[in-house]
Amino acid sequence: MRLFVTRPLPLDPRALAGPAIDVAVFAHDRAPTRAELLEGARGAAGLVALLSDAVDGALLDALPGLRVVSNVAVGLDNIDVAACKARGVVVTHTPDALTAATADLTLALILAVARRVLEGDRLVRAGHFHGWSPTLLLGLELSGATLGLFGHGRIARAVEARARAFGMNVVFCSRSQPGSVSLDELLERSDVLSIHCPLTPETRHAIGAPQLARMKPSAILVNTARGPVLDEAALGAALAAGRLAGAGLDVYEDEPRVHPSLLGRPDVVLLPHLGSATLVTRTRMARMAVSDAASVLLGKQPAHPV
Repeated sequence: MRLFVTRPLPLDPRALAGPAIDVAVFAHDRAPTRAELLEGARGAAGLVALLSDAVDGALLDALPGLRVVSNVAVGLDNIDVAACKARGVVVTHTPDALTAATADLTLALILAVARRVLEGDRLVRAGHFHGWSPTLLLGLELSGATLGLFGHGRIARAVEARARAFGMNVVFCSRSQPGSVSLDELLERSDVLSIHCPLTPETRHAIGAPQLARMKPSAILVNTARGPVLDEAALGAALAAGRLAGAGLDVYEDEPRVHPSLLGRPDVVLLPHLGSATLVTRTRMARMAVSDAASVLLGKQPAHPV
């Protein structure tokens, strides 16, 4: 039995899968091209995939021996689950493995934008800091400010707990949670808007020009969920027009490409998809994914099926 892993992981998948499974790992620390994915997974019964790996009907048809796709992620944007089910391919993921790490990073982005941390860093490094000034880089104080959460799942609730420790007021918009406000009310009340909804056809560009226009000019926006929920071109236009005070992004519409209107702005903090990037969390995710794939290949039930 052969298992193909589409990226080097922070643990040895061979040791974890055991001697009965032949594990092959893509040799480069980047996403494989479609051709490389097909070549690497040819003859494999299992695939350990990342969000950058599109697993669709065409790929499944080209890999008829595939029995399991194990996603090193909570979300399944990259996997056609219905196509897998129709072909009898088991799909697993890594739920709740990255909640704390992503919530921490969300707060880091909020603080970085609100308190203009990178602007201050650049100013000092450029030799332009000439001493304390009462008007230098004034930002948003979190205590007493309102955090609006677009979505209220595990990560959003973890962000809420952290934000309340900073003295923030919290409102949220969710289709399934009692106590939710409308999206319009969320936008109008938020001093900080943090995106935490899953990516679905309904949420793609859910935050676009009309929604940004309802926000306070003093507000900031943070996205650590899924890039296409936010219309990046509309965000760039809103910032350029002074209709928002700043933004912090860890995910992008067309990742790894970032919309050009955001790249040169000092009021935007851009991170390379680091939400789960702690050694503990990434190792936990890898362990869950490889273990589940190995379980299916060995005729056992996976711990985290979709």
